[in-house]
Amino acid sequence: MARIAGVNLPNQKRLEIGLTYIYGIGPATARKVLAELGLSPDTKVRDLTDEETTRLQRHIDGNLQVEGDLRRERSQAVKRLQEIGSYRGLRHRRGLPVNGQRTKTNARSRKGAKKTVGRGKKAKTP
Repeated sequence: MARIAGVNLPNQKRLEIGLTYIYGIGPATARKVLAELGLSPDTKVRDLTDEETTRLQRHIDGNLQVEGDLRRERSQAVKRLQEIGSYRGLRHRRGLPVNGQRTKTNARSRKGAKKTVGRGKKAKTP
């Protein structure tokens, strides 16, 4: 099992897909990295030699920001927005969509499950 950037890549997957298990590497970046190193995207992760694994690890560690560093940078960027009191920071704090999406309908992944608001009881009149 290849371990790159602190992530165990799944042995049975193609190399191109296996690299996407690393936070910060998507399909396009995975293809670009493999092209730069001259590795076949169709190779299974289990078929990598130790030398190829080492080359891949060095390239990713040296040229890309992935996993912990990337997560830390993103969370600090959100914290900064919240601290300066920007509109985007307030949206993050309230758990609402940040980029101008509608919220009257949709936005369920960001807002969570619907909270039904009752009408309350009608006051008794004597």
